[in-house]
Amino acid sequence: MSRVIAVANQKGGVAKTTTVHSLGSALGSVGKRVLLVDLDPQACLTYSLGIDPERLDLSLHDVMLRRAGADQIALTVGDLTVLPSTIDLAGAEVHLLTKTGREYALRRAIEPLLSCYDVVLIDCPPSLGILTINGLTAAREVIVPLQCETLSHRGVGQLLETIDDVRSYTNPELRVRGVVATMFDSRTNLARRVIADVESSYGLTVLQPPVPKSVKVAEAPETGRCVLEHAPSSKGAEAYRALASTLEVA
Repeated sequence: MSRVIAVANQKGGVAKTTTVHSLGSALGSVGKRVLLVDLDPQACLTYSLGIDPERLDLSLHDVMLRRAGADQIALTVGDLTVLPSTIDLAGAEVHLLTKTGREYALRRAIEPLLSCYDVVLIDCPPSLGILTINGLTAAREVIVPLQCETLSHRGVGQLLETIDDVRSYTNPELRVRGVVATMFDSRTNLARRVIADVESSYGLTVLQPPVPKSVKVAEAPETGRCVLEHAPSSKGAEAYRALASTLEVA
């Protein structure tokens, strides 16, 4: 059975997309069949894979509105397959609010594909709206990228409340796999303190190793590649490979 993992945090700029792309690439490079789902109307994951969202005839928007099947929009990029997004997906969110069973739209859409993949990684948008609820309802596990600063730490509690609601109403099997510390600067007391507080306050596992702050990681999306391809020997690439290995044995 496929492992379906949502990567979620309602705070923007915490490296959700980078984490999805990099973990997917690392898993694909060792022979895993990987499906990426771009659930963010900003389409950053789609763009990071070298796909121009504005040139797409079909996207996840059409799937969520039942105008197309997931297999019809799937694109292959190297070792990875992606269900791409466009800005139109923001309209799908409004449309879903009026529909019965709206929380299950993504789960229904990807279910026919699950037997074809070992791992499905869902890039959730930076909100706690209906699209993120769809991502959490479709997933079995959640990874929370966390930038090691005070405001990011504060948002974890809100996300966990949403996850508890999802467990109660739509997906009782959902579990938090752990936190990925991103843009980590080991030289600062704050970064180390935030990690310790997340573990003690919420009982969450902080997956090792943390991903260090790196220009190579930040500039990779501009090239249409992840950091593992853009700078394979960088510390950021090494960290994501190690994290992928941790997920493999989970």
